[in-house]
Amino acid sequence: MISNASIEKLPHGVVVVNFSGHLTLGTSLRTIEAQLQPLVGDGASRVVFDMANVDYIDSAGLGMIVLFHGLVDSKNGTLRLCGVNPKVRRLLELTKTDTFLVIDDNREGSLASLQP
Repeated sequence: MISNASIEKLPHGVVVVNFSGHLTLGTSLRTIEAQLQPLVGDGASRVVFDMANVDYIDSAGLGMIVLFHGLVDSKNGTLRLCGVNPKVRRLLELTKTDTFLVIDDNREGSLASLQP
């Protein structure tokens, strides 16, 4: 399944990125990375990655998330993940990325945590 991302810009510098499909190595992941890079430069300081429709993630997809976390963090921003399925959550636990990536149960929880 091809990965896809849609970006929602909300008030107060909050951005929600809705992912779907498999976040795996390939052209669609590179396209998503190209969409996300300008967000930090445009001042997105509070970002939610909504993973509710992500079926599978490989090391390239995980690398993209970690890279973007680093970019947001370097601008004193916050990145939160939400809607992570058990299979993806297990990968985050195995790789210990769950120790620095904040994971909320749902989008509402992430957005509530980012309110000024």
